Amino acid sequence: MKKILFIDRDGTIIQENPPTYQIDSIDKINFYPKVIFFLSKIVQELNYDLVMISNQDGLGTDQFPDKIFWPIHNHILNILKTEEIHFTSVHIDKTFPKEKSPNRKPGIGMVSNYLKSNYYDISKSFVIGDRLTDVLFAKNLGCKSIWIKENNHYKDLTKEEKDYYYNIEEKDLKKTISLKTDSWEKIYEYLSSIKTKKFVHQRITLETNVKITIFLYGKGRSHIQTGLGFFDHLLQQIAFHSYIDLNIQTKGDLYVDDHHTIEDTGIALGEIFHQALESKKGIERYGFYSLPMDDSLATIALDLGGRSQLFWKAKFFREKIGKISTEMFFHFFKSFSSSAKCNLHIHAIGKNDHHKIESIFKCFGRAIKMAIQKDSYTNTKIPSTKGIL
Repeated sequence: MKKILFIDRDGTIIQENPPTYQIDSIDKINFYPKVIFFLSKIVQELNYDLVMISNQDGLGTDQFPDKIFWPIHNHILNILKTEEIHFTSVHIDKTFPKEKSPNRKPGIGMVSNYLKSNYYDISKSFVIGDRLTDVLFAKNLGCKSIWIKENNHYKDLTKEEKDYYYNIEEKDLKKTISLKTDSWEKIYEYLSSIKTKKFVHQRITLETNVKITIFLYGKGRSHIQTGLGFFDHLLQQIAFHSYIDLNIQTKGDLYVDDHHTIEDTGIALGEIFHQALESKKGIERYGFYSLPMDDSLATIALDLGGRSQLFWKAKFFREKIGKISTEMFFHFFKSFSSSAKCNLHIHAIGKNDHHKIESIFKCFGRAIKMAIQKDSYTNTKIPSTKGIL
């Protein structure tokens, strides 16, 4: 499902013009600093549709004739179009505040059709505006708000905002506001940092059926069912320590042994991980971590550079831990490294085999967390001098 940026016009794309606040001549058009540059980057790099929604008091009356407004408004849109900034739709409410029209922000009458659509995810959309009525508009829509204003605090309210704000507590508004800023650069950085795309992958062979759902930038939630209790526990460690949301359902031929189930889970996990990284633009690429667990110490370094290599230095004294053959730990990471196309160096020491392998999986999760993090200042670049990974 696509997401929408509901964007106010005056005070957000162009600067307001007090005391009348009417942009009724070309010379009054002053674009908000860097709005064109960063809105263009948002359009090019992020998956949002743009919808403009604006209150224009008394538009169409003698005080504010259509013949003055529309040429100026269309001129603004044409300038934006030169930078590939296109609005899916534009909604202008012409009423005065005293009319209390349901179409006037923060009323949602003009955009109620989006709430009925199965094409858009409103809960992951944003309203960008300079007034508290824009924040309340977001609250009424059921999405989050980005409040752009030089001094955005709750005390400096317009009369219209006071009318709407009267029965709204400040804490409710704070829950709606995701970002307070006076910078379009900060808006771009914030939106770039949000990753909401889940990936689903299924690998079916005559020996196993593996289905995985992954959300790279999550909260470390997991639901793992492989038929091997200790293996489930280890995979949960990856999710928890990487903050990746991970759902793995594996049905394998455990009546034979554990080999195919562990191998194919590793292959499928590597495949979907590689898929979820997409172009790898802006990621840190490298991850390295050292983690103690009682008598054991695990050290892992990885490179998501597109080449597969596993260096393994860990010895186990027991043949099995739980129902897992200890030889399969190497094989799991080898399978992951091959299908995820990453270099992986694993070194572990310790006396207790349970502690040793658990420290490896925890450390692996931490190294992944580091490697997939986004750098907000270089998030359009491939982290390689080759220009490709």
